[in-house]
Amino acid sequence: MPVMRGLLAPQNTFLDTIATRFDGTHSNFVLGNAQVQSLYPIVYCSDGFCELTGYARAELMQKSCACQFLYGPETSDRFTTQIQGALDDRREFKTELVFYKKEGTHFWCLLDIVPIKNEKGEVVLFLVSHKDITDKKKDQDSEQGHGARNVTRPPGFNANRRRSRAVLYHLSGHLQKQDKNKLKLNNNMFGEKPPIPEYKVAAIQKSRFILLHYGTFKAGWDWLILLATFYVAVTVPYNVCFTVVGGRDEGNAPRSPPSVSDILVEILFMLDIVLNFRTTFVSTSGQVVYDARSICVHYVTTWLFVDLIAALPFDLLYAFNVSVYFGVHLLKTVRLLRLLRLLQKLERYSQYSAVVLTLLMSMFALLAHWMACVWYFIGRREIESPGSWDIGWLHELAKRLGTPYFLSPLAALFPTSSGVVSANSSQWNESGSESAGQGPWNSSQYGGNTSVVLGGGPSMRSSYVTSLYFALSSLTSVGFGNVSANTDSEKIFSICTMLIGALMHAVVFGNVTAIIQRMYSRRSLYHTRTKDLKDFIRVHRLPKALEQRMLECFQTTWSVNNGIDVSELLKDFPDELRADIAMHLNKELLQLPLFESASRGCLRSLSLIIKTSFCAPGEFLIRQGDALQAIYFVCSGSMEVLKDNTVLAILGKGDLIGSDSLTKEQVIKTNANVKALTYCDLQYISLKGLREVLRLYPEYAQKFISEIQHDLTYNLREGHASDVSWHLLMPRVHINISIHLQEHTRQEGVIADWESNGGLVKKLPSIREDEEGGDEEQNLVSRAPRSPLRLSRGINSPLRSPLLPPRPFRAPAEQTRPVTLQIPMVSFASAPGELSPR
Repeated sequence: MPVMRGLLAPQNTFLDTIATRFDGTHSNFVLGNAQVQSLYPIVYCSDGFCELTGYARAELMQKSCACQFLYGPETSDRFTTQIQGALDDRREFKTELVFYKKEGTHFWCLLDIVPIKNEKGEVVLFLVSHKDITDKKKDQDSEQGHGARNVTRPPGFNANRRRSRAVLYHLSGHLQKQDKNKLKLNNNMFGEKPPIPEYKVAAIQKSRFILLHYGTFKAGWDWLILLATFYVAVTVPYNVCFTVVGGRDEGNAPRSPPSVSDILVEILFMLDIVLNFRTTFVSTSGQVVYDARSICVHYVTTWLFVDLIAALPFDLLYAFNVSVYFGVHLLKTVRLLRLLRLLQKLERYSQYSAVVLTLLMSMFALLAHWMACVWYFIGRREIESPGSWDIGWLHELAKRLGTPYFLSPLAALFPTSSGVVSANSSQWNESGSESAGQGPWNSSQYGGNTSVVLGGGPSMRSSYVTSLYFALSSLTSVGFGNVSANTDSEKIFSICTMLIGALMHAVVFGNVTAIIQRMYSRRSLYHTRTKDLKDFIRVHRLPKALEQRMLECFQTTWSVNNGIDVSELLKDFPDELRADIAMHLNKELLQLPLFESASRGCLRSLSLIIKTSFCAPGEFLIRQGDALQAIYFVCSGSMEVLKDNTVLAILGKGDLIGSDSLTKEQVIKTNANVKALTYCDLQYISLKGLREVLRLYPEYAQKFISEIQHDLTYNLREGHASDVSWHLLMPRVHINISIHLQEHTRQEGVIADWESNGGLVKKLPSIREDEEGGDEEQNLVSRAPRSPLRLSRGINSPLRSPLLPPRPFRAPAEQTRPVTLQIPMVSFASAPGELSPR
């Protein structure tokens, strides 16, 4: 999973503070809304108050926090007036008076009213505390010899008041053990009282120089530490295993100074410890912890020990020429413990397939590197062993490469790493070759001679490459056998390597397979659906034209949404969140003037029923006589409205088509065809869902019904006024067209051809039916009368922005928009999209 950011939204923790920090014996309180004058209704009551009074919580809500329902015959009118006055004046008040429970029994109550302010200093709540002091009151009355109850303040009133106030101010206390509660309470009684909590969104209490664990700087720093950890994981095993053998037993052997990179890595690890003491973390409850003390405690109890061991400056021992035993050099391997933190952070990047794939392959290569180092270390030990020096894998490699091992005085001083021995060494070797090169090693002869060491052999480069080759062969279960285990130690290590290789092969490469499948899952889904679509076409023998339309629609739809089903994706989200997402996705449609007067709740309901659609060029969105199911909004592209092969309207981006009859649930027949000229993206609202939303918001329904008549670019309802007028004006349109054509053709000298047709005007084809017209037809189109609909907005004017102020309401009789829209169909050669005023 990605890095857990924690719960970052600002919260108002006032109620949680009261509920968790009030002592159970004094939790008889209610919260009243101070912003509702005179009434001050109860917005919250504790369980203790319900037990004290006998009322259920549902019975107490919205009643006055002055608790008039607890008044009775013995309740003092003077105190009740003072209570109401304290609420009206928004001031603190405390007193003792008699209240009555639900069953009618009376009790003495210690009442305390505390106003709660918000961040602006305004009183928004009243915290009214009630404490039953009947038993204490009886004891006081018996001591004073009073037979009847009175409402005067007893001598212990001040102590009771302090005790009650301590309960209210106890909200900021931290109670840990029950035996410390009394001591803490007594301290609050007579000490300085803590501040009253405010009813506001709590500000984040962040100490200075605190780093966010999800911040950009921390992310970059983590990647830097990751690279440093990999550097340590590579260099430490290599330096330990491939070190010069001559200095292993000599504590005073010369050491090479530490490299600059080693020192920089140690400095980085030290700085990382310092930064971890100032970096936030996510608690078990999901909250982000900003407190510096809590951060320190958390880090000390988790990763501090590992980080300290990894940051120990071992290289400084060699820098100051401190004589150390060779085993101290092995202590640097504890830095590999930082890889445990790498495994912990690996989950953060699980959503990035390429990153996880790279890290997994790096881990596998790192394991092979470690195995190669150990394999060389074992071979070197076998060479130094008197009983198996001539059968180890290094001895076999040396014989194949022609660089055998030999005994040499102070061989560490000679450049043997490249396999080249000096002349002095060669001359010495010739004299002792019989004992050094043949037969078993006589340890009694050379065991006590510290000036004689083992030299020669393959170079470090050849040894490492061969070791890595064997490690990868064993881990991947290949094992060619040209480098094999001969001694018992080598065989045991080979067995362990094979077992680890089987485990890593399952873990690493299993995850690699899953990651690669996930990386190409979307592409695989596309090919699967394409194959299913083609199989469907082949099985049902669909015609070529229909096949092309299906494939084109599928490919275009996929390019728009990338195969993501939005409804399926959002179905598990809460309705509130889905509505916010839907409003963002459909904001272009909801910003139309038609929806300006709708309430936010209405818009949220509408956004949930808005769907998207798509039309390819030549596709019919609606056919004449079909039942109209929705209101359509053109998001992009252009369409034409056809009737009897005549263009009634050309639709572009921002146009709205549908019906104005929404009050009755009846079948609405369409009066024209709607055909796409280009690729069109559409949004639509189903009439059924629209009626349900308008039924929920009747105050907006009337405005919607009256406004939609003026916002529809074209009304598709059969029997609409424009539809009736179209049939009445058809003869007049034909006459006007014939006169226009007669004048035009006479000017072009083709009147004879027109008269040969009997002077009759043929119905002109649709724009999409003939796209090969000549220049004459183009000139005719340029002189054709413009659409009345487009003239009303200006042929070159942009669409009216949904963000402009709403147009004033006009009665249908006052409309200046023509009731009909007739554009004779003609053939032309230019692209249909050029006719659009957009």
